[in-house]
Amino acid sequence: DVFEQPQHVGHKKIEFHISTEIPAVLQINSEKEEKNGKRVHLYATTEEINNTGFGRIFPAPSSNDKMETEEEDDEIPSEFISRKDLEKNRLSREEMEKYSVFRNYEPGDPNCRIYVKNLAKQVQEKDLKFIFGRYVDFQSEVERNMFDIRVMKEGRMKGQAFIGLPNEKAAAKALKEANGYVLFEKPMVVQFARSARPKQDANEGKRKK
Repeated sequence: DVFEQPQHVGHKKIEFHISTEIPAVLQINSEKEEKNGKRVHLYATTEEINNTGFGRIFPAPSSNDKMETEEEDDEIPSEFISRKDLEKNRLSREEMEKYSVFRNYEPGDPNCRIYVKNLAKQVQEKDLKFIFGRYVDFQSEVERNMFDIRVMKEGRMKGQAFIGLPNEKAAAKALKEANGYVLFEKPMVVQFARSARPKQDANEGKRKK
């Protein structure tokens, strides 16, 4: 008796209803039965769903957890500033107009190097790496080697920096998102760096004249 009873009750349900099928199939069946007014069958399907609960519970949360972690990884890289923080501490266009450093602002000709000015005295290389490092894939040796930060601390160039990024696309994105970002209470002015060659040619031309 002890062995026969669970076999009759459980065996039929387990054989036909425990499976890796999508739970939506059960839901569709139950909806059809609701329309037909077969309440007896409805109770049976809910019992079967409860019996096969482990099958339903485990796949769904595991996939959701994966999705959540992937989203977190994309949005907030742990070593670098998040997009939300960049936007939060960046001046709007209207606010930029109030600052003289943005009056004649021009982004310059696109290239992979960025020029940053209006930096506070205490800005260090690590501060700029925290902001602009988000535009570099550090798993790539090529990109890692191309990423270069030079903060000027003396003379006329004080409060300025040059940042080399892997490519023009990364530089354009960095300029768009970081221009006007307030670092140590001073908004950064971010432009494409000018190449040094034209200036040298111009100086040589002046000397010849």
